[in-house]
Amino acid sequence: MGCVSSKQFKRAAEYEDSSILAKETIFSVNEVDALRELYKKISYSIFKDGLIHKEEFQLALFRNSNKKNLFADRIFDLFDLKRNGVIEFGEFVRSLNIFHPDTPMAEKIAFAFRLYDLRGTGFIEQEELKEMVLAILNESELILSDDAVEQIVDQTFKQADTNNDGKIDFEEWKDFASKNPGLLKNMTLPYLKDITMAFPSFVLNSGATDEEL
Repeated sequence: MGCVSSKQFKRAAEYEDSSILAKETIFSVNEVDALRELYKKISYSIFKDGLIHKEEFQLALFRNSNKKNLFADRIFDLFDLKRNGVIEFGEFVRSLNIFHPDTPMAEKIAFAFRLYDLRGTGFIEQEELKEMVLAILNESELILSDDAVEQIVDQTFKQADTNNDGKIDFEEWKDFASKNPGLLKNMTLPYLKDITMAFPSFVLNSGATDEEL
């Protein structure tokens, strides 16, 4: 049993080379090294196996590993590129790259589209939009009446679904997001532009207001 655990730990503790990750992202080698320290901190916060599990991700985002939130779940799922239930270091760096202030807006728009496309159909349906609006409001601790939420969803959907076919395709989303930059506010983390070894606690907060949803 001890031998198996040791091997698992060894595999988990292996990190991709910083120079390779720096070539594939906006981050410099030194910044990737700083992100490694942050990754270690998060990945040893609960399970201590060198991999980021959903509960550890929730703790890093909301300082509460038990808080259930669709927004956090979706971010975790999109970071988990291998779909194996954990976030490895390379996935962590490549995914955080999307949130860098210097990342092209087109990449942020594409990531946000996948975030809202809950069922992976290649379209955003009105119910999916409503679920994400509710999740972001919950994460931002904004309380709105059911009628106000319905109004936000209805207006947003009408503006985005330009061909009126009852769903938002990627081109419609790209056009809508370009005209409504507030929609992508939670796709940028300003402090990723100034990463040091004394990296602050990783807190991803949408900061969205009801006007921006």
